[in-house]
Amino acid sequence: MVSIKDIAKQAGVSISTVSYALNGNPKVTPETSSRILAIAKELNYIPNAAARQLKKQESRIIGAFLTDFTGAFYGDLLQGMKEVLNRKGYDLIVCSGLQSHRLLPERMIDGAIILDSTFSDMELLDFADRGHRLVVLDRELNHPAVNEVLLDNKAGANLAMDYLISMGHKKLYIVMGPSDSFDARQRMIAVRQTLDRHPEVNAVLLEGDFNQGSGEAAARTIIDQYDGPVGAFCLNDEMAIGLHNYAVSQGYRIGEQISVIGFDNIELTRYLQPRLSTIQYSKHRWGAMASEQLLRLIQGEDVDHERIYVTLVEGDSVKRV
Repeated sequence: MVSIKDIAKQAGVSISTVSYALNGNPKVTPETSSRILAIAKELNYIPNAAARQLKKQESRIIGAFLTDFTGAFYGDLLQGMKEVLNRKGYDLIVCSGLQSHRLLPERMIDGAIILDSTFSDMELLDFADRGHRLVVLDRELNHPAVNEVLLDNKAGANLAMDYLISMGHKKLYIVMGPSDSFDARQRMIAVRQTLDRHPEVNAVLLEGDFNQGSGEAAARTIIDQYDGPVGAFCLNDEMAIGLHNYAVSQGYRIGEQISVIGFDNIELTRYLQPRLSTIQYSKHRWGAMASEQLLRLIQGEDVDHERIYVTLVEGDSVKRV
């Protein structure tokens, strides 16, 4: 691999002069700088990012860690992160999997936004103790180097449940999310709190995994047990879409025989007929806020935890019984 020492030798100048030229330092005359840059191009010189990072103690790169890349959820979230970071001169890399965790201890990134259940709380607290700056979207952690930007899951689940009950539904199916999902656990806390307030409601809990397949499985169970109009709260829209599509394929009328409400207001719900009732929030704002908070942490500013608020979107997939 070509080094700045090789360029210096061919140009007949010192290594420091080459370094100045490559970094655009005005200490080098335009003529000398042009000659050095031409030699660097001729030799196919590639800057050593790791060495530059070690010298400057920064990479200007932020890592977003996700459990996986499936589903229609992540696009707006990541775009919100990217826009804020790019405006501040940072780049964003998106990571998944256990091997990517080493980017933090190896200091290949300046900070991290975590939406990844493969990180344990203890692992993240250990990184924070070593001085890494983190923003978490999927857990609560008490550490001065960690900021929480959390979705108001409980409020959203309460809105969904109260809406179904206010429309007269006394029999409900709850399609849950994966057990390792913070959002799913928070939503289920609110579901159980609502059911405690409404003992007249008969609720059946069904396993789910935040994908359309588990929504289809839930629909099969509902149809097998069907004896009159029911309501179904799917803890995310992917499952609601799966439930909706399977029930319709079996001749059931959504909004009349089976009322369905989801959570997330993903773009795919716009194409369902009838339109899906759901819980909405700005995923773009969530991502942007995460980046803003992380950059404040990196700059040594004091930051308060933030919460992303939710609203109910009423659609014809839920009707009064």
